[in-house]
Amino acid sequence: MALVSLENTITLAISVKDRHASARWYTDKLGFELIHHIDEAGWSEMLTKTEGVTLGLGEQAEPAPGNTVPVFGVSDIANARGALEGAGVRFDGPTETVEGMVSTATFYDLDGNALMLAQDLTGQA
Repeated sequence: MALVSLENTITLAISVKDRHASARWYTDKLGFELIHHIDEAGWSEMLTKTEGVTLGLGEQAEPAPGNTVPVFGVSDIANARGALEGAGVRFDGPTETVEGMVSTATFYDLDGNALMLAQDLTGQA
């Protein structure tokens, strides 16, 4: 049995230099739809053609091409992180929260590939 219960969503996060230009590129070239630009967080999300899969555009001064991070949705990030840490999974720093939006925590697989947990906070009071 799995240590955490993942939701039926995944976001593939990539580094880009200009989120707005990249969003236009993904719209024009692949037919993705813009979900939102969150300028204060340097983040944009695109709805892909695959149900439950979004593309996250993280703005970086010097993007790292090829550095795609799968972001798995969870309903309770504290419990999910605790279960994984209890099993020896290595995390990168504390859980980060953008109030009213999302909490995220980066962790690594056996080969050092970055993965992320995310709890959507938009529907919480």
